Amino acid sequence: MTTSVERTGTADGIGASPRRPDGIVKVRGEFAYSSDLWHEDMVWGVTLRSPHPSARITGIDITEALKVPGVEAVLTHEDLPGANRYGLEHPDQPVLAVDVVRYQGEPVALVAADHPETARRAMQRIRVGYEVLEPVTDAERAVRGDGPKVHPNGNVVRHVPIRRGDLAATADVVVSGVYEVGMQDQAFLGPESGLAVPAEDGGVDLYVATQWLHVDQRQIVAALGLPEDKVRLTLGGVGGAFGGREDLSIQIHACLLALRTGKPVKMVYNREESFYGHVHRHPAKMYYEHGADRDGKLVYVKAKLFLDGGAYASSTGAVVANAATLGVGPYDVDNVRVDCWGAYTNNPPCGAMRGFGAVQAAFAYESQMDKLAQACGLDPVEVRVRNAMSEGSRMPTGQVVDSAAPVAELLRRVAAKPLPPAPTGERDLRTLPGGVSNTTHGEGVVRGVGYAVGIKNICFSEGFDDYSTARVQLRVVGGEAAATVQTAACEVGQGLVTVLQQIVRTELGVEQVTILPADTSIGDAGSTSASRQTYVTGGAVRAACVAVRTALAKRIGSPDLELVGGKLVSTRDGVVADLADALGEDVYDETVEWRHRPTEVLDPETGAGNAHVQYGFAAHRAVVDVDTELGLVKVVALDCAQDVGRALNPQAVLGQIQGGSAQGLGLAVMEEIQTWDGKIRNPSFTDYLIPTVLDMPPMDIDVLERADPNAPYGLRGVGEPPTISATPAIVAAIRAATGKELPRVPVRPEHIVS
Repeated sequence: MTTSVERTGTADGIGASPRRPDGIVKVRGEFAYSSDLWHEDMVWGVTLRSPHPSARITGIDITEALKVPGVEAVLTHEDLPGANRYGLEHPDQPVLAVDVVRYQGEPVALVAADHPETARRAMQRIRVGYEVLEPVTDAERAVRGDGPKVHPNGNVVRHVPIRRGDLAATADVVVSGVYEVGMQDQAFLGPESGLAVPAEDGGVDLYVATQWLHVDQRQIVAALGLPEDKVRLTLGGVGGAFGGREDLSIQIHACLLALRTGKPVKMVYNREESFYGHVHRHPAKMYYEHGADRDGKLVYVKAKLFLDGGAYASSTGAVVANAATLGVGPYDVDNVRVDCWGAYTNNPPCGAMRGFGAVQAAFAYESQMDKLAQACGLDPVEVRVRNAMSEGSRMPTGQVVDSAAPVAELLRRVAAKPLPPAPTGERDLRTLPGGVSNTTHGEGVVRGVGYAVGIKNICFSEGFDDYSTARVQLRVVGGEAAATVQTAACEVGQGLVTVLQQIVRTELGVEQVTILPADTSIGDAGSTSASRQTYVTGGAVRAACVAVRTALAKRIGSPDLELVGGKLVSTRDGVVADLADALGEDVYDETVEWRHRPTEVLDPETGAGNAHVQYGFAAHRAVVDVDTELGLVKVVALDCAQDVGRALNPQAVLGQIQGGSAQGLGLAVMEEIQTWDGKIRNPSFTDYLIPTVLDMPPMDIDVLERADPNAPYGLRGVGEPPTISATPAIVAAIRAATGKELPRVPVRPEHIVS
């Protein structure tokens, strides 16, 4: 790992890897997650869900449910005090179904009772009449208008066209393919959960695991018919997110029940309900054609991408924009014609997941680059290097990449790493495909190597008012200078609390930094998604610290003041005073709203515009062993190189790269929500498989620090890029071992042996 970080403030400032304040309690199992919330007189809430992907509701009878002893309330759509509509970007989803259901698992009624089993028994007594309809399950057909309309306005959530250059361009070498990506789940281990407590002012306090407190609040108040100051949210302990907690789950339901019963209401999904209760990664079908000259230099790219958004919009519009604008990858191409559609279907709703549209496109364009390499007789790394974008390149949208884009260097770095030694002699079963199931001792096992590189936008795009609010206080506590930080930014396991402490230690030179619980008593911090929190909330905290330091310097009369190691230091006069002495009884308190540079809405005809704030890049080399007789795969190595701009916390950066790569591995060879006629067939971790520590190979990681001059500390978002390039690299390695085309992920045994 290469680093060149200057440290200021304290030893645990920017560039260090201090111990996470939540680390030990999480390892010991002592951390309080939202599912651990408890209130002395609370009752339990459950949700009745539709068993059908598409049906008309002919009647709802709650009579028998109300007769169950211990039941406090049974609610249907008729009990909504406010709007029966919500949605992350478009309010197209009912809180409780009225006359139709559009996916299996859609909420129809709510029950509150004195025990969770009592609530479930009562729920089973609710009688709902359904007229079952034929579901719309094919996104491409839905876009083309074949079949019924899922929503009155049709089945297209959004269409984004990208047009650049000569759309009639021709080339000497042409490769094409049709690629598919299955529906992946975020598979966070902490299920949806929260506690709603009715308040004396007629409002409600909600403690919940989420990714975006204020967007939750805005949707809740509309459904409850209450002003914002009557609905207060506090972040509960979050057991993972990866995009799956951006949309509402229990939030409105728990608040409705709490206000109806007058008692605190706890809701916790079991694992099966969690699969029904949150969005997933969009499945995709993608048609690609690449044209190049005989030296492998790209002339044009044409693509049509169809993303299945499921029953409701969620963030499909933004996912479509990402897939379209990033749809040719990190390559220089003069002539581009890309169309991307997001479709309404009766499949489970899909929305945000790590990589957000770029994952699907990368599998297709990287598969195409391997085809192009073969057609031109080139090494797969060489064909990518010849086309790699660099600083100053233009995206298909016309946007100039105005910071480092070391795509070629990332590829060369992973290619230069030593390969795992070829196996010899009797092999440990744990190193073989199938492992200790003893399916093979090495016969029929072939090794393959594959490469991929990806591009991802960082932060919110297309003119979104993307900002964060931070409040920083500096005072003396127990004889020492100490800082307190308040934001609404959600810590979901990524280490944000630690990084914010590091920023304050760097800017204010104090060791004692307290991060207050995130809640809605302070302004919005946006979502913990899009690899944006360190950038945007980190930028806000830094700006608030600067404001505190400026106020202190003004009072002291030293404009060049710096705070280092608990001392006031002037570049002119040296150490001026001890910080605690200078503060005395004073409290410096500053609140700042901080925004990154503005972005633009895409032109609706051409897709032109400076849509994105920043781009991140990662490359992978995968080595796999494949049992070609049984179709089993063992990922032997998954090496990575990624530019992070500046590593604010080097250990956390490595953890993000490892975690993102693990999710990419899962999509490559095992993870898929399988649906049949709109119904989920595997809603459990018994049948939906995710990688374990035994599935993850060693990772040799290079972290480059090519600072972005437009970003705080030069940083670049880290969490998503490794997910994007890991999947196509692994599949490329399986192709190299088997000679199979493998146009779909996850790769299953039957794809290899058929």
